[in-house]
Amino acid sequence: MLNNVVPSLLSLVTAALLILSTAGSAASSESTTLPSIGGIGGGLISDRRESDIGEQVMMSLRRSAPRITDPIVTDYLSSIVYQLVPSAPLSDRKLTVVAIDNSQINAFAVPGNIVGVNGGLFLNAKTEQQFASVIAHELAHLSQRHFSRRLEQQENAAPLTIAGMIAGIVLSAVTQSDLGIAAIAGTQALSIQNMLEYSRAHEREADRIGIDILAQSGLDPRGMPEMFEIMLESSRLQGSQPPEYLSTHPLTRNRVSDTRSRAEQYPSQAVPDALEYHLVRARLQVHYARSPGEAVEFFRNYLNSKGNEKNLAARYGLAVAYLEDGQADKAREQLQILLNDNPARITFLVSLAETWLAQKDYEKARSLLVHALKRNPGNYPITETLSRVETEAGNGRRAADYLKDLLRDYPDREHLWLRLAEAEGLARNIVGVHRARAEYALLMGDPESARRQLRQAQEKAPASSPLHQVISERLAEVTSRMAASQR
Repeated sequence: MLNNVVPSLLSLVTAALLILSTAGSAASSESTTLPSIGGIGGGLISDRRESDIGEQVMMSLRRSAPRITDPIVTDYLSSIVYQLVPSAPLSDRKLTVVAIDNSQINAFAVPGNIVGVNGGLFLNAKTEQQFASVIAHELAHLSQRHFSRRLEQQENAAPLTIAGMIAGIVLSAVTQSDLGIAAIAGTQALSIQNMLEYSRAHEREADRIGIDILAQSGLDPRGMPEMFEIMLESSRLQGSQPPEYLSTHPLTRNRVSDTRSRAEQYPSQAVPDALEYHLVRARLQVHYARSPGEAVEFFRNYLNSKGNEKNLAARYGLAVAYLEDGQADKAREQLQILLNDNPARITFLVSLAETWLAQKDYEKARSLLVHALKRNPGNYPITETLSRVETEAGNGRRAADYLKDLLRDYPDREHLWLRLAEAEGLARNIVGVHRARAEYALLMGDPESARRQLRQAQEKAPASSPLHQVISERLAEVTSRMAASQR
């Protein structure tokens, strides 16, 4: 993976330099007063620049980072983030949520309202309260514009330093600690490393606000010191390679004590975890197991242990492990047991459909999901899985319709555009193929390829048709954006 990561990050630095080329002059004209708590704030990076930086970070993540696109996982992650958002002092509550396919503990928040977590965070957070505490902490960093405030403290920072900082953040999201610095090494390295590290003051501020976000969201603030304890223990066990999260979020024993004392100030109440958290966690435990067979053995032994027979998450984990191990019939047996008491739970229904899909019984998978979608209109995991069923069944038109429904709500999910291009190809809709590929290219930071695809779509669309007009307008928009970026 590293061979692909470094070139992408070098291109990120170049792009960031273009975006931030006016940073020096802006610094002299904009106020250097720190933003008020929860305020918008000015400083080196304006809202517009933060948005531009966010776009560049996302392009690099799309090119460099293995992503989790599992609809059950991403749907849960979005739901827990948006459970916390109403309680966060954010001026803009529209977020981009990213799931990185990495088993290490890590989470990050960067300009442009991007919040990301590694799959490994699910593995290490034993409760939903602990997991949510990390998200709340990152939302607190976003709300206080800590990225901008760190730059304000280095008002004379060269654009290369700023670009390097952005590149380092992306690398820290997908690799081990020191690599982020090494890839952009040179005279700027020490400055970049210092800037990547949140200050103790910023960490305390994010802890305080994060705990408040948890409490106001109906979650247990005590999850934060518990999660910090897990991270410290992981750091102790890993020795010279502590969790990536700790390289940019310094954690001390005093800080753990401070967060525990602060959390204890809130009323003590037993906040139950949502079952869905543990289902998703079990699903990822299978994903990161050394082999599906090992996962089968783990969950089977757990269920056979005294007192664990009725653990729904463990039984679900066993079903997922069986499915990954090519034993769809056994997976279906476990899912039927779960559905007997939970007939409407979407995760169980989607997973049951996946067992039929694995055995190429498209009619049974389709029937199950269509019925579920009628009861849950617009549901992401159901619709996404239905699109897979129709694609594998060779029904390109139906698959394309489902994917278009998803893309109306999630236009920034590049893998859906690739899937749409495939579906349009099955449906022999060449214009649709070019349009989907164009949108994919834009998200990947390749506007020239997007323009080429749109021109081919324009040539093949009937002249004077509404479709031709729509394509022409999109082509003009892309061309205008390219011209603006070259000024």
